[in-house]
Amino acid sequence: MKFILGSQSPRRKELLAAMGYDFEVLIPTVDEIFPETISPYLVAEYISNLKLNALTPQIESEDLLICADTIVLLENEILGKPKDRIDAEKMLSKLSGKTHEVITGVSIYYKDEKVDFSEKTSVSFKVLSQDEISYYLDQGDAFDKAGSYGIQDWIGVVGIERIEGSYTNVMGLPTQGLQLEIRKLLA
Repeated sequence: MKFILGSQSPRRKELLAAMGYDFEVLIPTVDEIFPETISPYLVAEYISNLKLNALTPQIESEDLLICADTIVLLENEILGKPKDRIDAEKMLSKLSGKTHEVITGVSIYYKDEKVDFSEKTSVSFKVLSQDEISYYLDQGDAFDKAGSYGIQDWIGVVGIERIEGSYTNVMGLPTQGLQLEIRKLLA
């Protein structure tokens, strides 16, 4: 049996390794498009499922495949990865002084069985100054992350006042929930 992570996210790789798993990486090629009629709370799980379905034909039945997707939701608006610096600046300005939700959908495949779940974490930012936003964007860390920020980055360390829920979920992989689901599948 092999563990396979269907993601190119360095944070997901780091978290799965910290959980003690040896794994291989496969990178899914999917258009992250979802029906406009779907609830924003189900989008991350929908996209993680697309990734899983794209990779399932490439693995053996006894391999355990994990795929995930993370979105940032602010007042029913999904903030994805920024297109450019201007987009990232707009997103961080929107998040400034507000509470938003980070939702990670996870899809797991093992022995022809599939499990989907998602976790939600509330994150509250202090009011961010334009200088703080510019400083963070100058570091280049914002551009591969939903909502244009990483909780583990400088902006998270100085800008986040409170979180309710899983810290690792905000990084892109709800490790406690994932461990529970893996144990259930392997039992």
